[in-house]
Amino acid sequence: MADLETFRIETRAWLAANCPPEMRQSIAKDGDVVWGGRHADLTPPQRAWLDAMGAKGWTVPEWPKEYGGGGLSKDEAKVLVQEMRAIRARSPLASFGIWMLGPALLKYGNEEQKKEHLPKIARGEIRWCQGYSEPGAGSDLASLRTSAVVDGDDYIVNGQKVWTSYADKADWIFCLVRTDMAAPKHLGISFLLFDMASPGVSTSPIKLISGYSPFCQTFFDDVRVPRANLMGTAGKGWDIAKYLLTHEREMIGDLDDGRRSLSQIAVKALGEAGVAPLRSDIVRHEINALAFGLTMERVKDETKAGQGTGALSSMLKYYGTELNKQRQELLMSVGGSDSLAWSGTGEVDTSRHWLRSRANSIEGGTSEVQLNIIAKRVLQLPGA
Repeated sequence: MADLETFRIETRAWLAANCPPEMRQSIAKDGDVVWGGRHADLTPPQRAWLDAMGAKGWTVPEWPKEYGGGGLSKDEAKVLVQEMRAIRARSPLASFGIWMLGPALLKYGNEEQKKEHLPKIARGEIRWCQGYSEPGAGSDLASLRTSAVVDGDDYIVNGQKVWTSYADKADWIFCLVRTDMAAPKHLGISFLLFDMASPGVSTSPIKLISGYSPFCQTFFDDVRVPRANLMGTAGKGWDIAKYLLTHEREMIGDLDDGRRSLSQIAVKALGEAGVAPLRSDIVRHEINALAFGLTMERVKDETKAGQGTGALSSMLKYYGTELNKQRQELLMSVGGSDSLAWSGTGEVDTSRHWLRSRANSIEGGTSEVQLNIIAKRVLQLPGA
């Protein structure tokens, strides 16, 4: 424990010296989130914070040092999080590479792939997107038809993906493709990594009702991908896909972790004349959110101890997204008529975020799919 306390003291001093004041403020708009990548347009404080944390390996504190991580123990990583919260430090990097691809690479990638991609993910040099859903393969993802045919040292990829988050801004994609069209649908699927700048890759943003365009249609027309970019074994990509989905569902479930609820709703509610009837709803939400935050902490500790989450990730995804939708509903109610503003003055982002939250129960596997998984694999209820 003495060593851990020494680490805390040293961490506190390092954060005080290296975290810019601008990075100790709440995120107020989308531009405050740092996604990194080849074309990232960062402010000087954002760049300084990302570079400092990346050089320290603290964007991914528990990854091995040889792959760009901090090599911290789970207890040290927890101390780092606590000390960052104490000074309200923002996360230096938001990344599908960290949240989803990284864990899969560590488990299934070969040594060359780990050394090539993980350090760039940790430093925010490459921004990744996820090529999973297709127009005819959403909840039934294993029905995907995007093909990859061997041609010498390459695969030739043809097909289409949809709801590809930030595909128009991503540098690389981790993509599910069918390498054996004759195999049963859960077999014959492979997991490829390739550059979005490859000839034949194109994207088309999808404008949502909120006015934002975080999703894209992505098209592949005779895209050449080196066979060396195959992750794992050809035809066994579904195993990787399932493993990665557990991390995606945990990520989506963590949209509402209790701390954001308390800071956002409670602060906004102060001084609002019409908030009195909502007090019990706000308190109930905050209690539920805090309890969920503690559950997330426990599950993360269990995962770090090697127990894994498996089907429990569906529970986290389902409940976390329900909490986030409740939070956006409360924020709309607290803001009153100002929350209806769409442009000009007023709480413009409130209405847009409320609209956006409706998709939480669809993306990453619908709530209905998650409830079926919970019933069958967590509660072990008999089938119909």
